[in-house]
Amino acid sequence: MHYNRRKFISFLGKASIGAAIIPPFLMSCGNTTSPSTTFKNISSEDLKRLKNFILKGIDPSDKDDLLLATGLDYHVITKWGDKISEKDYFGFNNDFTCFIPFDKENPKDGLLWVNHEYASTLFVSGFHFRDYENPLEHRTIEQVDKEMYNVGGSIVRIKEENGKWKIVENDKHNRRVTGQTPIKFNWDSPIKGASLAMGTNSNCSGGITPWNTFLSCEENYDNLFGETVYDENNVPKKVPSWLGWERFYDYPPEHYGWVVEIDPKSGEAQKHVALGRFAHECCTVYEMEDKRVVAYTGDDKVNEHIYKFVSSKPGSFKEGILYVADTINGEWLALDWETQPVLKQKFKDQTEVLTRAREASKLLGATPLNRPEDIEIDPISGNIFITLTNNKGKQDYHGSILKIEETDGKFDSLTFRASTYKAGGEENGFSCPDNLAFDLSGNLWMTSDISGWSINKEPYIPFKNNGLFVIPRYGKDAGKVVQVASAPRDAELTGPWFSPDGKTLFLSVQHPGELTRALNEPTSKWPFDADTIPKPAVVAIQGDLIEKMNALRQIEATD
Repeated sequence: MHYNRRKFISFLGKASIGAAIIPPFLMSCGNTTSPSTTFKNISSEDLKRLKNFILKGIDPSDKDDLLLATGLDYHVITKWGDKISEKDYFGFNNDFTCFIPFDKENPKDGLLWVNHEYASTLFVSGFHFRDYENPLEHRTIEQVDKEMYNVGGSIVRIKEENGKWKIVENDKHNRRVTGQTPIKFNWDSPIKGASLAMGTNSNCSGGITPWNTFLSCEENYDNLFGETVYDENNVPKKVPSWLGWERFYDYPPEHYGWVVEIDPKSGEAQKHVALGRFAHECCTVYEMEDKRVVAYTGDDKVNEHIYKFVSSKPGSFKEGILYVADTINGEWLALDWETQPVLKQKFKDQTEVLTRAREASKLLGATPLNRPEDIEIDPISGNIFITLTNNKGKQDYHGSILKIEETDGKFDSLTFRASTYKAGGEENGFSCPDNLAFDLSGNLWMTSDISGWSINKEPYIPFKNNGLFVIPRYGKDAGKVVQVASAPRDAELTGPWFSPDGKTLFLSVQHPGELTRALNEPTSKWPFDADTIPKPAVVAIQGDLIEKMNALRQIEATD
């Protein structure tokens, strides 16, 4: 159960080692999984040149295009509306991506999972809320059905051939998981009287398990089926959603807001109640030496919390304890009905504690944070990095990256030390951090999430469109925040995930043209199809810049 730093250092440290191998016990959202050999040994002459290598980023831009730094290029793998099988097409607003190769010896052929977070009604169902004074009264079940199909996720087989990643058409693995796919609860007690939920939605970021299944996280579920809130007397009240799905499908809000696990080969899914219910951004899993798992996840809403699940049995997301963070005192607080008297006074059992995790966390004294989003484990130090996107109500407009150091490096420790790793703002060149990913050398890659309504407005004018950034670990730019990509108008870049050989960065371009009011006047035309309609898409970013970033680790080993 002890974090073994030596394993990581040996994987990163010596110039004589031409391959990088991430230890199999680290299975982290945004990190590669069991990569095979990657970079060839670097000659002494190349090492000399690399010592003078300066990473040249790009300036912020408001141009309607996906712009990349010199040394990088991209191609589109798939986009909204593309056929993935005879009956299914790729969904809308792709977010988290995760790639699992079929064979560790062949990193260029495998299954790609992609989340579909939400459906912009104008594009997907042709309904524009601005056209009506009371829009929900004009909604139809046909519109909602289209929207429900376009959320959830896609599984597609992809191959790299001649340097280009493409979908294998009509492969037997290609399938959709949608807002209408029946999904069981991994729990002994029913959730609002049911053992099954109808569909998954609001799928933001995610993760991967040590047994190579996908994790997809349900975030802003209240936009679709509303929410149940409780007054001071514990009396429930239903709050309607703004999209109005519950007008046609009377599904309980409690059936959403969970971490969903998907089998990549069968498409079968389950919702993990033990991990709690809230606006999950991601789920990052660490497997300890005794095969028990620790899962970190954040609640992406202002003044909400960071959670950690520690299993009591190997490979279980059911048996164990969910904890919530008190970052001020550095303590993990158990959301455990049996041992916490204050929870027994409020809730009738553990199922209710987990279903109303936000309320339970506040009763225990968890620290309210500024929109906890992605969580990643540093492959060198073992520290936990968490993006806190922003909290305008607290005048934190630019967010930060929080660092958690578990006591003695033990992931199941109940104490830790929290500190700020990087603060957003003009001085550091980024604002509103969102998704994170470490490459094979431990360089930290980050995307930004300035909302579409705030892009190019105060106080975000200096940052222009959203972007992709890297914080090098080695070389002359070590520790600096360097922008390497700029998103199309209204879009954000999400779901960074490196291929097993480290040479491709899979990345989502989500909601380009989100502020479009009329289809004949889109605010973005990316990816520049003939119909000029903006389309969310997944791209493959490649180039020698990625290889140089990974090779820089060998410089430090020779100095």
